Amino acid sequence: MPDMQAREVKSVVDAKNIVNERNIHHIKVGVFDIDGILRGKYISRDKFFSALDRGFGFCDVVLGWDSKDQLYDNVNYTGWHTGYPDAPVRIIPDSCREIPFEPATLFFLGEFTDNAAALCPRGLLQRTIEKANRLGLFPDAGFEYEFFLFDETRESIREKRYRNLTPLAPDYFGYSVLRNSVDAEIYQQLLDLGEAMDFPIEGLHEETGPGVLEAAIAYDGALAAADKAALFKTFTKITAQRAGLMATFMAKWSPEWPGQSGHIHISLNDSSGTSCFYDADKTDNMSETMRHFIAGQQQFMPELLAMIAPTINSYTRLIPGFWAPTVATWGVENRTCALRVISGSARSQRVEYRVGAADANPYIILAAALASGLAGIEQKLEPDKKVSGNAYEQQFAAERQLPTTLWAAAQRLRASTMARQYFGELFVDHYAASREWEEREFRKHISDWEMDRYFEII
Repeated sequence: MPDMQAREVKSVVDAKNIVNERNIHHIKVGVFDIDGILRGKYISRDKFFSALDRGFGFCDVVLGWDSKDQLYDNVNYTGWHTGYPDAPVRIIPDSCREIPFEPATLFFLGEFTDNAAALCPRGLLQRTIEKANRLGLFPDAGFEYEFFLFDETRESIREKRYRNLTPLAPDYFGYSVLRNSVDAEIYQQLLDLGEAMDFPIEGLHEETGPGVLEAAIAYDGALAAADKAALFKTFTKITAQRAGLMATFMAKWSPEWPGQSGHIHISLNDSSGTSCFYDADKTDNMSETMRHFIAGQQQFMPELLAMIAPTINSYTRLIPGFWAPTVATWGVENRTCALRVISGSARSQRVEYRVGAADANPYIILAAALASGLAGIEQKLEPDKKVSGNAYEQQFAAERQLPTTLWAAAQRLRASTMARQYFGELFVDHYAASREWEEREFRKHISDWEMDRYFEII
């Protein structure tokens, strides 16, 4: 019989068998932190087998520090006051993947359990999906990402202090066959990577800007879709660096170019797989369930924006006229809105959640997008009148305006009854504190803009 394939692993027994079959000595395991960064290590075969049976300990500092490994000073869950103990992690057998450039190992995802489960991004999304399931709803999702590639290395970007960086290619060349043919090697590496690691890319093209690409990842069940999106971001950066390039998923790296989106397409089905969003007898084929779902997303988007736009940089993208929404609006096939209803057949009827940037944690943003819609269904909310024309040029009610800074967004999240109901007190308080920390760290920084504006004249 042929050897088991990585994506055929479904159980603890399967995971042990494939490791034994391939005589693998060390296995790579990882967990995603609050910022969507994959933190992990190699562990021995014996350690891995033990972890499959009983879990293993992972220092809980990864839930208590920022993207620069700086310790939060304002969270209760972990810190110097707790001594940074290990938190239990379980291995997810069916996350098994081959890494094409590391044939001597296999990769497995883990997720935090026990008390740490409340803060685990993957666990947060899983609990949100379970809420949907209890309502008889089964969500599918697909992520799209824009990202820039640079002809730089991890050393050169620091030597240049992130200035005067050289993009993979210059100028505006949206959807260019010229560009994707000249640079076919990196395109093909990314396409092959998606197939090898089971985050298949159904579309990859040059976007408008120097060295910017857009990838659409094939849709799947919501949890699997977030796994695929998170792994896509991580291993795209790895593949780029291995090719002598740098990829960034920042929301916006230059004021001269549009920001980098991280849109999500979402649909709901019932237990038989029938669309809960499609009703051919209703306007725009929108069922009553879809109307309520859109209404919830619209109403709670301002409260949840810190989960959707999680960095200081996120808010440089959310400005009028740059293909990013600034108000919680919705429309049908309208890309100037935060929520774009795509009206079609039962198979294609869905909503595109357009407010997110590429910097968002896939698990956390999808949890926010789903939970807000579920709240709309449970409360039978009705959306505002759909927007026609350019949403940027229209006026909307104050309650639809999105917070304009990370600090303001964190305060809205803290005050959100809906967030506490769906995500729990511990997560809301911890996550809001982590975003407040991010804002306070930014306040210590003196920018080039300030030096240019004030140094001589003031």
